[in-house]
Amino acid sequence: MSDVIATLHPRPARRWLGITIQGALGLLVISVGLALPNDHMLTKFAILAAGGFMAFGAFQLYRATEHYIELTRTELRDSAGHVLAAVDNIAGIDRGAFAFKPSQGFLVRLHDAQPRHWAPGLWWRMGRFVGVGGVTPAGEGKFMAEMLAALIAEREAGL
Repeated sequence: MSDVIATLHPRPARRWLGITIQGALGLLVISVGLALPNDHMLTKFAILAAGGFMAFGAFQLYRATEHYIELTRTELRDSAGHVLAAVDNIAGIDRGAFAFKPSQGFLVRLHDAQPRHWAPGLWWRMGRFVGVGGVTPAGEGKFMAEMLAALIAEREAGL
């Protein structure tokens, strides 16, 4: 097993703020759905389903942010064991202000597409893109992106 070069831990305050806001929004939408008269059953059902989806999203955010992200010389992975991307499969990194990336994070472009996966508030992967960040601190994210860029430069230089 490779040594860990960098880690990216969710910040507890951001984690709990996100969970609380999303959960409260879900409960608010559910209460609006329950307050509707019964002669609008289709609308009532749709609003209750949306509120339930939001509350479920808060639970998924809680579960996903119990973990953290690690960078080794061979892979970018989370502490639950999911491999976000192999370093050999990474084509580049986007950290710019206009990159389609998570808050406080960075976007990884891959050579080969990977299956979709999502850990709310921590990372997502869609095809040839992996977004890292969310409820994580900007400093740790920037350091991890720089270390990953250095590994890619090393690989391209043949070292």
